[in-house]
Amino acid sequence: MDLGGTNIKVATVVVHRDPASAPNIVHTAQTPTLAGEGPEAVAERMVAIANETIASDGDVNAVGVGVPGLFDYQTGEIVFFTNLPGAWEGYPLRKHLAQALAKPVTLINDARAFTLAEGTAGAGRGSHTLACITLGTGVGGGIMVDGKLHFGAFGIGGEIGHQTVAPEGPRCGCGNPGCLEAMTRAAVVAANAGRDSIEDVLTGFKRGDQRCVDAMRRAADYMAIGLANVLTVIGPDKVVIGGGVAEAGDLLLDLIRDAVRSRVTLVPPEAVQIVAAELGPIAGAIGAAIAAQGSLVGDARFLVGEIPSAELRRTELS
Repeated sequence: MDLGGTNIKVATVVVHRDPASAPNIVHTAQTPTLAGEGPEAVAERMVAIANETIASDGDVNAVGVGVPGLFDYQTGEIVFFTNLPGAWEGYPLRKHLAQALAKPVTLINDARAFTLAEGTAGAGRGSHTLACITLGTGVGGGIMVDGKLHFGAFGIGGEIGHQTVAPEGPRCGCGNPGCLEAMTRAAVVAANAGRDSIEDVLTGFKRGDQRCVDAMRRAADYMAIGLANVLTVIGPDKVVIGGGVAEAGDLLLDLIRDAVRSRVTLVPPEAVQIVAAELGPIAGAIGAAIAAQGSLVGDARFLVGEIPSAELRRTELS
């Protein structure tokens, strides 16, 4: 499952023992999140659609859940959802789902789930080193090395959206000023364009509306700073971009490609591959299912998205 602010998406996936064999996507579905009703109601909807899926497709071995933020891997309790409303802090999501479904449940950050999906069954398949980024309500990311998801020493490796790109910029939901997410998330782009929603901006952008074009160019410039850093430090042979904003297609991707190539001086411009995601909105659910199997995760202990001191750190910042 993929817990989003608008919809809960599900995918039934057959994961093969041989990592060279792409997972088979058997079934997909979705239901409204209705996040304003609170964690308990949302969790019950997750249980309901999971049970419907299992009844339709047959029994499953395990359940993976992509979540839009950070959690404690030992307890399965939610620590921090930047962009999902409601009293989620401390909510025992993993325990609730595991008891209700009578299945082992794995939590994974939704952007890392997206990365796992695109890296094994989508646009990044076959890459030696892969960087993925999702553009939408927030800006998420993930890294795969040698075909396995990389978490780093603290379990938060791949948080591309939470690198500083504008030191004097506005404070991000994570507490840090000037994060890539704070400068390029959908609501910020819409505000810069003077539009009510990112969909309105994309429509104006495609039509050549100058204010929308300027807002998208500004976002692309900040995106270029972040991706140039990733290309220089990590050296991925491919960058995959997905999420709602990326649905603008090559018109937006070309802006980002040109801006990135102007900033990366240590890599031949023609070697920089920035491509669109292939699996669409269901990628997070696919990746969560793959994560539940475990073998494509570089260090399964870090299906976490949280470090022990992070909650204290946020308290200090506030």
